[in-house]
Amino acid sequence: MARLARTPGLSEEQVAILETVREFADKEIIPRAQHLEHADEYPEQIIAGMREMGLFGLTIAEEFGGLGESLLTYALVVEELSRGWMSISGIVNTHFIVAYLIGQHGSDEQKARLLPKMATGEMRGAFSMSEPETGSDVSAIKSRAQLDGDSYVLNGQKMWLTNGAYSSIVATLVKTDQGAESVYGNMTTFLLEKAPGFGQTAPGLTIPGKIEKMGYKGVETTEMVLDGHRVPTSAVLGGADQAGRGFYQMMDGIEVGRVNVAARACGISIRAFELAIGYAQQRKTFGKPIAQHQAIAFKIADMGTKIEAAHALMVNAARLKDAGQRNDVEAGMAKLLASEYCHEIVTEAFRIHGGYGYSKEYEIERLMREAPFLLIGEGTSEIQRTIISRGLLKEYGLR
Repeated sequence: MARLARTPGLSEEQVAILETVREFADKEIIPRAQHLEHADEYPEQIIAGMREMGLFGLTIAEEFGGLGESLLTYALVVEELSRGWMSISGIVNTHFIVAYLIGQHGSDEQKARLLPKMATGEMRGAFSMSEPETGSDVSAIKSRAQLDGDSYVLNGQKMWLTNGAYSSIVATLVKTDQGAESVYGNMTTFLLEKAPGFGQTAPGLTIPGKIEKMGYKGVETTEMVLDGHRVPTSAVLGGADQAGRGFYQMMDGIEVGRVNVAARACGISIRAFELAIGYAQQRKTFGKPIAQHQAIAFKIADMGTKIEAAHALMVNAARLKDAGQRNDVEAGMAKLLASEYCHEIVTEAFRIHGGYGYSKEYEIERLMREAPFLLIGEGTSEIQRTIISRGLLKEYGLR
């Protein structure tokens, strides 16, 4: 077990799961990641291995065929997968969020029908809240669902769907006419089912194509166009009587997502540290390894300290959620610190590599393109600071 990013108090089962995933990352992910990432190729073989390990059902209750593990286990698994290749963690992340939403807020029928197939990876989930012109302002979404008898008709354009093509179910937030005074009470989450693939994958539901990105390759990121897409009222997350609860359901899922992004950042940071400290002990200048130069030794010390701090915040946020406590501030803190530190650690690892870090032959080049995504995914650092400050002001407000 490495010195950094240890997690005290884990059960024997949790330790066994993490050791298995770490070995899988070392043997199956890291050796393939460079080729697959540069080719922007979907990692079919790696996904098949993850299905065999039961990772798609990690957090799904045992009664529905899953492993019934905690958010903490999930976050630590994501950390290990991201250490191998962040795109792999992206494939399971939105799947986990959708499974969590169904498990927490779904109707009995939705749980019984969808979760067993999600546990095996037969059905995979995607999460859709963003739109082309809204950014972090969720209240500004324009996609709408109009009630028409015993059906809803959905129209609009959604953006930034990870797993948009390969997923079979998309948890989608749109506006509905609930007559609520607040805009947030006029939003509903729908479970939209479709065939995997690009093009029109269900009547009135189109996945146009893959968005080209600077990093985070291999896993597809897409748009979704809804043009008269008709679904029964039972497609509302939790059932027809949960219309108007969509924003609050999605925010619950986002707290899980922010812990996930923090875990991803920790995983990338650990890998960047491993690459940097290994290279620094091999590369020699002025007659000795560069790790023995104080300038580099101090970088190594700072990188290790930042990894420990980020990991600790991530674990704390996950454990709070597992305990049924509110963790919006703590999840925001974990996501903020871990993503900012990840960017700094990867940059320092890049600088330690010198000119070789700029070469595509070296893994650090890929990490340099992946780390910036975490600064904006699941809410920018500025949004996290807004959430944190509001929470602290409410807690410490003058009376």
